[in-house]
Amino acid sequence: MSQSTATDTRRRADAAAPVLHPPGLLRQVQMMVWRSLKHTRRQPEMLTDVTIQPIMFVVLFAFVFGGSIQTDSASYREWLLPGIMAQTMAFSSFIVANGLNMDLDKGIIDRFRSLPISRGSVLIGRSVYGIIHSSIGVFVMSMTGLVIGWRIRDGFGPAVLAFALLLLFGFSMIWIGILVGSAMRSPEAVNGLMFTTMFPITFLANTFAPTAAMPSVLRTIAEWNPISALVQAMRELWGNVPGTPPGAAWPLQHAVGVSIGWSLLITAVVAPLAIRAYVRRTTD
Repeated sequence: MSQSTATDTRRRADAAAPVLHPPGLLRQVQMMVWRSLKHTRRQPEMLTDVTIQPIMFVVLFAFVFGGSIQTDSASYREWLLPGIMAQTMAFSSFIVANGLNMDLDKGIIDRFRSLPISRGSVLIGRSVYGIIHSSIGVFVMSMTGLVIGWRIRDGFGPAVLAFALLLLFGFSMIWIGILVGSAMRSPEAVNGLMFTTMFPITFLANTFAPTAAMPSVLRTIAEWNPISALVQAMRELWGNVPGTPPGAAWPLQHAVGVSIGWSLLITAVVAPLAIRAYVRRTTD
């Protein structure tokens, strides 16, 4: 066979070969979310942080510690549920940080980089899955709350706004998870850092007890804690408290607006850092 004939044969073969187009960004994100959901289906124990753990906190504080905690609400159980929900949403950063770090550590992200997909689809997929994961916890907490006596008392509109604030805050927490998951070099380091930071942050707030009885320094920190504004906003929107506590700090007097502001500020500050850490980690 002559060289020209061989060249013509290759050209005809190339022309007959199907043209492969990479999937769009939306399809890529759907596949990443579906991948995470399949992992959860195969390992249902991954849901313990949004099912068993929150229920355990509800039981402990509502039935063990609740009798010794004085609040401005007629029912401590109603006062407690928004705090538990906020803590559950804050812990959404755990699942994102652990999942992303394990993918990086096992080389899964390197395999994704060899595919014709956007690098951002991995982060977006993780973020969407984090919201879904946390929403399961919010649903479980809502059902648990209804069983123990928690009620939404101020109508449909305020109730939806409270849940929307919760999801917005969860979105900002996801970026913290992406930052930690990208920056840490092992799952053990991720767990250690997240545990030693997120637990104090969620307890040094008005989640489980009023801030009025705290020492002055701790009270100031707790009142300006983003979680305190979120919890106060949900309590007011759901009608679980008669109003803002007397002498409350400015963030608690404007809880809805401050909660939105904190969520947007955390996202604006942490998201660029998280993206930079992820890009640096995946280009080493």
